[in-house]
Amino acid sequence: MSRVVLFNKPYGVICQFSPSAGKPTLKDFVPVAGVYPAGRLDTDSEGLVVLTDQGSLQHAISHPAKKWPKAYWVQVENVPDESALMRLRNGLRVGAFVTAPALVREIDEPPGLPERLPPIRVRRTIPTRWLEITLSEGKNRQVRRMTAAVGLPTLRLIRHRIGHWTLEGLAPGQFRLLSSEETTMHWA
Repeated sequence: MSRVVLFNKPYGVICQFSPSAGKPTLKDFVPVAGVYPAGRLDTDSEGLVVLTDQGSLQHAISHPAKKWPKAYWVQVENVPDESALMRLRNGLRVGAFVTAPALVREIDEPPGLPERLPPIRVRRTIPTRWLEITLSEGKNRQVRRMTAAVGLPTLRLIRHRIGHWTLEGLAPGQFRLLSSEETTMHWA
């Protein structure tokens, strides 16, 4: 039977099991042998990481052709106008590639978010806003590169959903091993 783990990765944790110069890694939080992340989150990003021992599930989650939606809560600097939101929605050039269309909407700060340690930088004269961005691809630092390209630098990035799996009920640093029913219910 395959194993699937949902993990709420805190800020500063490296998304690998092997040691990394004394920095915290998945090994410090997920004591489940033989599972590996299906995709990664940058060290300075937070949120949902799915780990599994099933290669076909890893491939399905991380390969853009499979179109598994990944949703992010993104705190950005500045106030987005409709033009910036449309550019994010329609796809835009970031470096060597053009992003696929994304679902993008302004949201209120998600309720119950734990404070990030260390806290984000705050500048009194520059407002911040929250966006929800849902992608079906996941290139290196894509969300950060997208928001920067439209003049909305990312301050905090939290992946809250992959497919139907969410962070619900998981505090930062907590993990949960899914039952076989939960695994097959969401992956068919």
